[in-house]
Amino acid sequence: MAPLNPSFTIEDSLLGLCGVFGLSLCYLLGLAIYRVYFHPLAAYPGPKICAITRLPYLWNHVKGRQTHNARRLHNIYGDVVRIAPNELSYTNPNAWKDIYGHRQGKPEMAKNPKSYTTHPGGKHIITANREDHSRFRKNLSHGFSDASMRQQEPLIQSYVDLLVRRLEEHSHDGQIPQNMCSWYNWITFDIIGDLTFGEPFGCLENSDYHPWVRAIFDTVKAGIYINALKYVPYGQKAAWFFISKELLAKKKTHHQITVEKVKHRVGLTEERPDFLGNILKRKEKGFTFPELLSNSSILIIAGSETTATILSGVTYILLKTPDVMDKVVHEVRSSFSSNDEITIHSTSSLKYMIACLEEALRIYPPAPAGFPRIVPEGGDFIAEKWVPGGTVAGVSIMAAHHSPDNFRDPDSFIPERFLGDPRFVDDNKNALNPFSTGPRNCLGKNLAWAEMRLILAKVLFNFDLTLAHGSENWLDQKSYTIWEKGALNVGLKKIVR
Repeated sequence: MAPLNPSFTIEDSLLGLCGVFGLSLCYLLGLAIYRVYFHPLAAYPGPKICAITRLPYLWNHVKGRQTHNARRLHNIYGDVVRIAPNELSYTNPNAWKDIYGHRQGKPEMAKNPKSYTTHPGGKHIITANREDHSRFRKNLSHGFSDASMRQQEPLIQSYVDLLVRRLEEHSHDGQIPQNMCSWYNWITFDIIGDLTFGEPFGCLENSDYHPWVRAIFDTVKAGIYINALKYVPYGQKAAWFFISKELLAKKKTHHQITVEKVKHRVGLTEERPDFLGNILKRKEKGFTFPELLSNSSILIIAGSETTATILSGVTYILLKTPDVMDKVVHEVRSSFSSNDEITIHSTSSLKYMIACLEEALRIYPPAPAGFPRIVPEGGDFIAEKWVPGGTVAGVSIMAAHHSPDNFRDPDSFIPERFLGDPRFVDDNKNALNPFSTGPRNCLGKNLAWAEMRLILAKVLFNFDLTLAHGSENWLDQKSYTIWEKGALNVGLKKIVR
């Protein structure tokens, strides 16, 4: 039988392939030229490669380097940088209110869905639209109020006192260094577990991680990979191929234990003034069960990991600045004569210690990357410059906190900048927003401050601290939304009174 087209040869096939390749190359070259020179964001500074493709941004994200890369780019290009074809990063303090602030009469700048991981239980307070976010926040706000913190203080104090006892038992008078990252994680998870689910995770009691807690960082890290794949056609469907089965299994375990914990809390008959108590009273106006699941998971992560991170950070930085450590230890020990005197209220008068915490939040913000938003259709002004609608925009928190345009000696730990020192009169504190700002700022700020003050004060009151060998460069960390922290080994010698 004769071939259908006897004149068609291998050479013709190769020519056809070359033609397709040539057209594709011309298209990509044209796209690159358009994005660099004619795109609506072409006037914004930044590396040409970042204007052409998002690949450098995604690569740095999955490698845990984007936080440091953004800081480097801002040092080169200034207070606004084009970090991807359709994304701008800011360190300008005015960008905070323009992007995240209250926008009366205007649509909010919605969160970029490609930067946030959905929860198998449903929508939660971080990813919810304006209406659902308002409902979630209204139901949760009572549990985070100052009055609620005072009501919960005996419970919080019991865990802080247990931490002190455990540290004394395990440290053997400073002979056996302790990983303070673990201890700070254990206490904050136990506190938030009790406040959310009506029972602790048992971390302090067992001096070890609960499986749910152990899975959290891997769950967050898996979310980074999943978010990166959102920019790849069919990428999310292929997540199982790109992400290790172990990582996905831990994400599944995290969800399963959340279901068990929420069911336990819902089944409690006693009234408790905790985070879910007010919600369960308002059945018709509160949360659906899937919403309870997703929001409980977020509460645990946001209410523990971030506080533990800043406690670890301030402990390390104090140990690296002995003159500051001497001052804050003197303040704490001269203010109190016993552990019983150290309360949420009394620690609010420790001006120097609070300044140390504020400076640690600046140097080492617990969520360093920032939270990208999308400029509404029609565009808007950010930092006094028009930005077209559909642009992704956000403040790079770490870069803003370390910008010499915002702070004098930005890389130095100097608590006095928060105590009226005239050297820092030109510091722009509006750039400092570790808990974010606007209607979606951190709901747990009161709890975080109460925990930070109590825990740090009691640790410094009860122990002399020394940095152990191997932890000298502890701040050299990668970031996957939260920091990938190594062991912070510290010697603790009990103070005898």
